Amino acid sequence: MVYGVVLAGGIGSRMGNVDRPKQYLHIGKKPIIVHTVEKFIINDNFEKVIVLCPAQWITYTKDLFRKHLPENSNVVVIEGGKDRNGTIMNAIRYIEETDGLNEETSLVTHDAVRPFVTHRILEENVESVRKGIACDTVIPATDTIVESVDGETIASIPNRANYYQGQTPQSFRAKRFKDLYETLSEDERKILTDAAKVFVVKGDKVALIKGETFNIKVTYPYDLQLAETLLGGEK
Repeated sequence: MVYGVVLAGGIGSRMGNVDRPKQYLHIGKKPIIVHTVEKFIINDNFEKVIVLCPAQWITYTKDLFRKHLPENSNVVVIEGGKDRNGTIMNAIRYIEETDGLNEETSLVTHDAVRPFVTHRILEENVESVRKGIACDTVIPATDTIVESVDGETIASIPNRANYYQGQTPQSFRAKRFKDLYETLSEDERKILTDAAKVFVVKGDKVALIKGETFNIKVTYPYDLQLAETLLGGEK
């Protein structure tokens, strides 16, 4: 079974002085999170779509979905964790308790604030994870990458051709993620920025899936303006 896992645990502090987390801000006539979940529910690869959000926003999120999504949408809303990987672990525990976990149970995890993920990206993530290969959606780095250790001077300028910018989805077998995550030391957990790094730290192969430049993460006020423009293009 393949589950869509939409990560909506952030509070959107970089968006500025807004009255709600950024995933609940509108582009067009609907909240960002609704646009994102719609991409999953129209794809028949997913057994269920699990949305994880802050506890105080669960009821609000359910109300949004009742308003905007078809009645037969197989979407559940549960509480997220303290960080990204803790939130994924909450999704895995939910699956374990409700449907059971086996070696082939797979997750396609995606940021709630990336509403322009395409059918092709989702399909290629599902194809990879069904083969048992963890994967990460990326685009080639277009700017020169500069490394600085002290934050004041350049330590190195690596070859841009070898570098990519990470997006989502990130997809993997749920049990493998759980087994690896539970073996991480506290120091290892502190350096994690996303789910793919759990596999990289432990030496597992992670395949690259071609992303899209327009698969943006809505983070700053400018991104809302860009999202409105992109939404017009989708229509």
